[in-house]
Formats: sequence, structure tokens, C-alpha cells
Amino acid sequence: MTMNIKAVTTCFGYQQITSLSSASGLTIPVVTPDGLNGKPVFALIVAEGAPVRWRDDNTAPTASVGMPLAIGVPLQYDGDLNKIKFIEQSASAKLNISYYY
Repeated sequence: MTMNIKAVTTCFGYQQITSLSSASGLTIPVVTPDGLNGKPVFALIVAEGAPVRWRDDNTAPTASVGMPLAIGVPLQYDGDLNKIKFIEQSASAKLNISYYY
């Protein structure tokens, strides 16, 4: 499923996760850059440095079990942002995340 980023009206914030040696969730922003309260409904997630794995079924991924996300390939995620977790497949992985509503 592909979402059209131009259909998204407002950027809610950005996050970079640099520690992925154990399963990590997102730190979801609750205030927009303009100071408005709200909740993002969509995240654009890109791995950098090393591939990662993710799961969103309340089970932590491992380096060998989970959905793979290759370096530089965007994951357009519109599921429950509180449930998705990531782990690096090898050392040096980072995630870059932009949140939208």
C-alpha cells in the first residue's frame, strides 16, 4: 500500500533513533512544530546505516524475525504508531522518522 505524501497536510515532527540494538518503539510527538496539540496518524520511516526489522503485533522483533526494512527504502506506516517496534539486523542502524497528520 502506498500513500501519497502530498495528500498529507501537516508535518507533525521528526525523530531519529540511533540505538536499535534492542527492540525500540517510536517517541510519538503530541505537539506540532506550531505548538498545537494533536496526534500524528502517519509516519514515513527510513533506515540508514544498516537494515532493520519491525513488527506491529505487540511482539518485539529480533535481528532475524520481523518484517525487513532495507536501507533507504521508505516505510509509509499508517497503523497504530504505539505498537510498532524496530531492531537492527546488524550494528550501526539508525531510523529517520517524520510524523504527519
